[in-house]
Amino acid sequence: MKAVNLTYKNGGDDLFLNRLFAYLQYKLTVQIEDIVPIRKRVFKVKTVDFDFILKGYSSYHQLIVQDEFTASLKKEGFLQTYNFHPLIVEGPLFMDQWYFGCLEYLPPSENVFSFHKKQDRIQGLELLAKFHDATEEIAEQSRIRVPVFNQLEKWQERTAIFLSNLPIIRYYVQKEIINEWLIWADWSLKGLHKEDIFEKGRRVILHGDVAHHNFLRVMNEDLYLIDFDLISLGHPLSDYLQYANRILPFLNWSLDELSNLCAFEKYLDEKAFIYALAFPTDIFREWNRAIMEKTYVQPEKIKQLLKATVAPFQQRQNFFYQLQQLQEI
Repeated sequence: MKAVNLTYKNGGDDLFLNRLFAYLQYKLTVQIEDIVPIRKRVFKVKTVDFDFILKGYSSYHQLIVQDEFTASLKKEGFLQTYNFHPLIVEGPLFMDQWYFGCLEYLPPSENVFSFHKKQDRIQGLELLAKFHDATEEIAEQSRIRVPVFNQLEKWQERTAIFLSNLPIIRYYVQKEIINEWLIWADWSLKGLHKEDIFEKGRRVILHGDVAHHNFLRVMNEDLYLIDFDLISLGHPLSDYLQYANRILPFLNWSLDELSNLCAFEKYLDEKAFIYALAFPTDIFREWNRAIMEKTYVQPEKIKQLLKATVAPFQQRQNFFYQLQQLQEI
């Protein structure tokens, strides 16, 4: 039996890993050879015959929902994601107040998915559309119980937190820029109050975190969608808005470049989508997080934060003016 790998550079301790190793040997139907920590509560486990991912969940309900959801995806023909392995002898895997699931390990390609690449941005949108097609059927049949997503409510809450953080933010960002951010948010939220597209029409299971790291290109070059911890019920527009916000920095905040992507062309006829594009959700999110985690006092962290939120100000201001003009047509 090989000793557990203890070279964890992201936290954790040797004692925990040794306990986990012994626990898995007792609870699983396979022989463990090695455990390699990936991030908090996520491990790559090597067995005699294959590898799998061990992932922790805060509740047994959350674990079951994830297992059932991925199984439902496969049933609806969406095959570009992982399976849960039935490797447990009996009962759930429960250790240190966390429930653990055994996920299929997907060997990654050397050709890493990136929003920098135009073709990757297009493929990501195509995969997201396929995901929504599959989850629409799941949502209609109410096979998975997930919370209903409220876009407006989420952004109102994010704005309120940002406003409460202004005394700190003003120390780093000039008031003219902050005031402009608040104008964008106010215009967006007031416009969304008048439009109810999020409350009617098509309903799907939203992914909720369409960041680049949740698109995985596997060894055979197929693109997979992973990590469904934030799934909810809502209009697909919410996922597309998040995707747009993620890729716009790579498009230099160009509305023309965004409209050239077929998935967004149809949505630019929706007033709600135009209002929503103006909301500075990433700016508010990153400043709120930095203040909550107190990383703004770290020179390198605040430098990165200012680069991401303040440096592209002129581009984003022009983007906002274009949205306003489009809304007036």
